[in-house]
Amino acid sequence: MLRNREIAFLLTAMSTISLMSCITAAFFSINAALITLITSVLLIGCSLMFTRWRYKEIEKLSSYLRQITSGNYSLDVRDNQEGELSILKNDIYKVTLMLSEQKSVLKLDKILLTDAISDISHQLKTPLTSMLMMADLLYDAKLPVEKRTEFIKSIRIQLERMEWLVSSLLKLSKIDAGTVSFKKDQIYVKKLIEKAAEAIMIPIDIKEQTLSFEGEDKTSFIGDFNWTCEAIINILKNCVEHTSAGGTLSISFSENVLFTEILIEDDGEGIPKEDIPYIFNRFYKGKNACEDSVGIGLAMAHSIIKRQNGDIHVKSELNKGTQFQLKFYKQII
Repeated sequence: MLRNREIAFLLTAMSTISLMSCITAAFFSINAALITLITSVLLIGCSLMFTRWRYKEIEKLSSYLRQITSGNYSLDVRDNQEGELSILKNDIYKVTLMLSEQKSVLKLDKILLTDAISDISHQLKTPLTSMLMMADLLYDAKLPVEKRTEFIKSIRIQLERMEWLVSSLLKLSKIDAGTVSFKKDQIYVKKLIEKAAEAIMIPIDIKEQTLSFEGEDKTSFIGDFNWTCEAIINILKNCVEHTSAGGTLSISFSENVLFTEILIEDDGEGIPKEDIPYIFNRFYKGKNACEDSVGIGLAMAHSIIKRQNGDIHVKSELNKGTQFQLKFYKQII
């Protein structure tokens, strides 16, 4: 403690002042000088004891911080007393809790990243294996033209599927990383639905399904037109895939002082009750999922809507249909 220049300077200053006080008091009487000396010694002693105590407390905090840096977040230095050291201890404890929570989040992120890489590898491995086999067969000069055409068509389908998967994963990564700048334009829901419906009209015509929508033309909300259109397209694709030929899809929309609501419904096969809590998880495939399903579309729709001050819920009954409820909340001023 005495090696500290600040303490040495303080001790020197106090001793000098005490000595001068004693000399001055001696001009009046010996008793005054003696009282001044005793008082000075006691004050210097109390100051040294207090400083020593503070040093010990700081040393404990230093040891605590060293343990934190080594990864031990279980120590508790909270102090409910008044004073600067108590405030410092409580602040350090708060930082410790924050670091502990961040460590848990990072650990969970690593697990999720590992699972995501595993899922992506699985999704890409199957089509790649299939294409490699068909490419080997195409080397056969005696392969019939019909088979050659069939293999080339199949390879193209697989490549398009992989392109969609990679593109979707890149979009999801950008959304998760917060690098997507969502516009805040006024979107008229009718125009949005009409644009999204264009992307699914071919599969709807092939399955002879019926699509209808109703709502007031002036219904609107604040958001990004293109990204929201992407989300609705993915939801509509899911409805088309899980609705049998000749089925119906309906879209209704309305607006109130709190939010703008869009309801997308179908009369398809429905979603099993045990699958409903997980359908917005990426790569999740429910019991009724199509063979070619990847489990990305609804996850992307969920992320896009959530990022725009919105919410999405699903209600479903087996063999009766599914309803997706989208809510875009008004901006709070």
